[in-house]
Amino acid sequence: MRFLLCFFALLLALPCPAAELTDSDGKRIAFEKPFTRIISLYPAHTENLVALGCEERIVGVGGGDPLRGKRPALRFQDDPERLLALKPDLVLIRPMISRAYPNLVQRLEENGVAVVSLQPVTQEDLDAYWLALGRLTGREDAAREMTANFRRRVAELRAEAEAIPRDKRPRVYFESIHRQMKTFAPDSMAMFVLETAGGVNAAPDAPQVRETNIAAYGKERLLARANAIDVYLAQKGRMNPVTVEEILAEPGFEAIRAIRGKRVFLVDEALVSRPTPGLIAGIEAIHRILYPEPEPAKQP
Repeated sequence: MRFLLCFFALLLALPCPAAELTDSDGKRIAFEKPFTRIISLYPAHTENLVALGCEERIVGVGGGDPLRGKRPALRFQDDPERLLALKPDLVLIRPMISRAYPNLVQRLEENGVAVVSLQPVTQEDLDAYWLALGRLTGREDAAREMTANFRRRVAELRAEAEAIPRDKRPRVYFESIHRQMKTFAPDSMAMFVLETAGGVNAAPDAPQVRETNIAAYGKERLLARANAIDVYLAQKGRMNPVTVEEILAEPGFEAIRAIRGKRVFLVDEALVSRPTPGLIAGIEAIHRILYPEPEPAKQP
């Protein structure tokens, strides 16, 4: 009996994790306290951390991060020592990094740094993603508030769109990568933005590429729907550095109704592809494109 009492006393004395979660790679992360020195290697993580009030905890970001400021610019291709020199307790990545650079993850973890891979695939995953960031930083209440505000505004915008009869809504081809003739997967963030804004996906049969937001389509298939495309929309950014002029000049595209009508528009990829509250601005921007306000009548 004395042995059992001593054993249970020892168990009670051992440190227990204050929280735990499972990341997008299926890895269980247990931690005793919120992380305070964070490296973010995905701009969406950085933007969400700032929105949660954790800006001062970010000690390094990716080189192309728009919120970099004076922080060190890092790359996942870097020698892990560059990251370790910043003494992080948490490095936030996404699955494409852990798949391509497993040695980086291993080296960081061997040095006592938690590495968490997060990336929601659909808008239904947003709540869990934001809550995970809130738990990692001890800002769960802020994450719940951010989620509630986002859902409230989405409901308002969706109600506006649903007031428009479906047969009156423009059919939109939403380009993700021009040089590969790819669109977005039907369940992607970008299509959530488009449909919430009141657009109809003109390529709902596009097959998803692996477990990404991208879907393959091809020019032949696109031109087969030429007369069913009222608006041609393309994301613009590092993934798709395209111009309206390039799209208009694409051989064969003159068959597309939207091209003939010069209804070709670009939208910042950060507003339609990144899982941040900025998706609201993307919805609003696309709604203005699809439903432009009529110009006021000129006074005689």
